[in-house]
Amino acid sequence: MRRLVVILSILLCVQSLQAAPLRVGAERVDAYLPLIEGQRVAVLANHTSIVERGEHLVDMLCRRGVNITAIFSPEHGFRGTADAGEKVFGEVDAKTGIPIRSLYDGNRKRPSDEVMNSFDVLLVDLQDVGLRFYTYYVTMLRMMEACAEFGLHVIILDRPNPNGMYVDGPLLDMRYKSGVGALPIPVVHGMTMGEIARMAVGEGWSSKVSLTVVPVEGYTRSMRYVLPVAPSPNLRTQHAIYLYPAVCLFEGTIVSLGRGTDYPFEVYGHPEMTGCDFRFTPRSTPGAKNPPLLGQECHGVDLRKQSGETAIAEGFTLRYVIDAYRRTGCRGEAFFTPFFEKLVGVDYIRKMIIEGRSEEEIRARWANDVVRFREQRKPYLLYEE
Repeated sequence: MRRLVVILSILLCVQSLQAAPLRVGAERVDAYLPLIEGQRVAVLANHTSIVERGEHLVDMLCRRGVNITAIFSPEHGFRGTADAGEKVFGEVDAKTGIPIRSLYDGNRKRPSDEVMNSFDVLLVDLQDVGLRFYTYYVTMLRMMEACAEFGLHVIILDRPNPNGMYVDGPLLDMRYKSGVGALPIPVVHGMTMGEIARMAVGEGWSSKVSLTVVPVEGYTRSMRYVLPVAPSPNLRTQHAIYLYPAVCLFEGTIVSLGRGTDYPFEVYGHPEMTGCDFRFTPRSTPGAKNPPLLGQECHGVDLRKQSGETAIAEGFTLRYVIDAYRRTGCRGEAFFTPFFEKLVGVDYIRKMIIEGRSEEEIRARWANDVVRFREQRKPYLLYEE
């Protein structure tokens, strides 16, 4: 009987642990509020910086009396409505009256000296989606560099990575370093923003900076974390987030990935693609004011019926790009734009597709790089597999 009670107690504890709610770093106020008490605080945040009951991080901190002197926002702006790459100018947050500062008003791709001297600590709270070419981590790294220069403390309020369950794709050849690729990591790196920050400092990819990461409570890397807020205007569904590693490569080709439709990153097509029953026509929409192939009827492929688990299993696949290349008449170099290498990070993939190589042959080129990277990142990981 006593043994049975012990077993039942263990089972109840396990169930309790399994049922423990996930708490993102921003919600763990007791872990970071003492670090910013009496400090002038700047916040790098956007519309994804939501805490309990849908309250925005900035509003919650103001309610608690935190002295926020500046807000910084990444691509798409503080409210998340700007197009990809659209210039977002400084303004004032209407609700709090806090100035929203430009990230690039200085002479070295950072805020001006005046702005950098207006705060003592930077809080970073952004929902990433786990891809090397998703730009939020690049903005974080630039601000870390600026804070290192001014001797300021950086606190990362971590959030789960919805594509954190696997690692895949070639490492970035730093010849192609850009605003959509800043570190020698795979396309799908499997890390959170906090882990990227730790690795960047630890590997010497970023300047040494006073850094604290507030981890997510109750998170493991294998979890299927459903984002409560769309991270950007054209990543509207969880399914699109799972497809994003593969479909985003169309940004570096003549093919549309559905910007200007109700289902961006879930379809692809071109006016001259053959053997396709699906049709769509890109229009000017919020978040896609001038999409590729605007007003042209595209023949293509609809991926919306594919399950999320299938999209995860396929991960960073070249299957869609190879399919579109063949269906548009194998146009050679004319199929691609220079942006393709910035996204994929290496020069050999374009060449091998043009040569007619299979996906398996191309994937073999980066397989060992992925194995080495998984070992390299281990010291910086905060969460179990």
